[in-house]
Parts: sequence; C-alpha cells; structure tokens
Amino acid sequence: MPKTKSQGVVFGLLMSYFMAYGMEVFNVAIKMGYGTDLSQMTNAVFLGALKEASYMGLFVFLFSSLWGNRIGARFMHRHKTENPYLNRLLRQAGTVGIMCPTMSMVAAILFNLLMGGAPFSQIIAIWIGTVLKNFPIAFFWNMYGAAPLTHRVFQKIYA
Repeated sequence: MPKTKSQGVVFGLLMSYFMAYGMEVFNVAIKMGYGTDLSQMTNAVFLGALKEASYMGLFVFLFSSLWGNRIGARFMHRHKTENPYLNRLLRQAGTVGIMCPTMSMVAAILFNLLMGGAPFSQIIAIWIGTVLKNFPIAFFWNMYGAAPLTHRVFQKIYA
C-alpha cells in the first residue's frame, strides 16, 4: 500500500485506469451489440475501450480523489473487523458503492446527452439504468480484477 503522497497518486492512477478500462470493455461490448453474448466479442472491443478509458480514467481519478476514496474509507471504518483483508474488501465495496453511481452519471451525461442527443428530461432514468447495468460489473471487476492487478503492479514498481 502507498506510504507517501506520490505513491498514493501512482496507486490512485493505476486503480483509476484499470477500473475505467475494465468498465469500458464491458460498455463498448454492449454498444457494439455483444450484450447478449459477450463470448462473441472481437478485438475491436479492446481498442474502443482503450480510447474511452483514456479520458474516463481521468474522471475516475478526479472523483475518487474528491470523495470516492473518503466515503469508501468511512464505510470500512463503520464496519471494521479484526481481519485486515476483510477491511480492504470493505473499503473497496464502499468505494464502488459511491463511484459506480458517480461514474454512471458522468457516462449518462457524456455518452447519452452530449454525444447521444438524449433529452435532458430523461437524465434520471438514463442514470438509474446505467447504474443498474454497471454496478454488478463494477463490483466484481474491482474485487477480482482491478484491485488485485493494481496491488500487483504497484508492488512491482515499489518493490
């Protein structure tokens, strides 16, 4: 885990971009029509996801730095246990619990309103639908993909 402010920034950037990329793979695949059968995806999904993650990762980093990480930490402290590993999972769950709705709002505004032309009057419905679609993936991608990958890469950098 990060011990200095600069290590915290590196850790945060790694986590932000790993989360953004994983979520964009899922969302680009759905946009490309693979929603009912993700096992038929092609490599084009990964390139499209890389493009979108390049800027979505900045939003993730910004909002997790402003409130996501703090709320996740408060959630963990509220449910703290003797087990450090369980505490880490609780912090991750708390962070996903606030970051998924936050990033779903960013995505709804960006992709549906600004780029998609949807009327602003539909923002709440679009946002709720986006949260419902993304939350399960965000939770499991964080727990079993992005967080372990971030920890592994971070340890390699600072070993």
